[in-house]
Amino acid sequence: MLDLFSLKEKIAVVTGGIGQLGKQFSTALIRAGAKIVILDIFDPDNERVTAATRQLGPENVYYVQANITNKEELARALQNIQKHWTVPHILINNAALDSPPGASAEENGPFESYPEKSWDKVMEVNVKGVMVACQVFGGAMAKEGRGSIVNISSIYGLVSPNQDIYEYRRARGESFYKPVAYSASKSALFNLTRYLATYWAKKGVRVNTLTLAGVYNKQDETFLSEYCKRIPIGRMAQPDEYNGTIIYLSSDASKYMTGANVVIDGGWTAW
Repeated sequence: MLDLFSLKEKIAVVTGGIGQLGKQFSTALIRAGAKIVILDIFDPDNERVTAATRQLGPENVYYVQANITNKEELARALQNIQKHWTVPHILINNAALDSPPGASAEENGPFESYPEKSWDKVMEVNVKGVMVACQVFGGAMAKEGRGSIVNISSIYGLVSPNQDIYEYRRARGESFYKPVAYSASKSALFNLTRYLATYWAKKGVRVNTLTLAGVYNKQDETFLSEYCKRIPIGRMAQPDEYNGTIIYLSSDASKYMTGANVVIDGGWTAW
């Protein structure tokens, strides 16, 4: 049974691999036997890159600096990966952009005044970046006749953000609303996944979406209280609680699964 979940001799690309979830996904994939290509925008000498490589094991990790919105950079990245190892077997489209809670009032203000430049920036990374990564790495997988792509989405792409969570901020005089671009971008991934799943189905490339709820990262206590009371399980996810599904979707355990959306949200969308 365990052989179904083995990723021995598989090469996995994790975009945004230096981030909180990216490192978790990389760790899980390595433990399942895979070699990891961390693809991120940081300089190779950046302290976060060297720390992640040291933690995961230099023999298991190949770091590639690239901007996922730049097709030429991704094409060069693929060439370097092929020289170092081979055409990847797995692509985890994890890199994404969102407005942080501490962003400017303009960025996190009412929908009516949400900046077009912010919309464009989020869409470029979260939608175009995934599309381009699929073109480059997914296209190479299709030529090899094998592969699994996992697009990371959010419950805020599946349902609308609950703006009541942020009422405590408005009550203290802030004009704060969860911005629209992140939700729209994560929603777009559902049909990109379905499109590619049917497009590449006969070429051996499976494409699925993994939809996540929030991950605990020492957030503001009032926010945590308001957010968690809307989750049936009653808490945010721990960073490692999505790892099992990453392994499942990447491995032969899910070899008949494509075009699907796996929702892991502590019950958020069940209400």
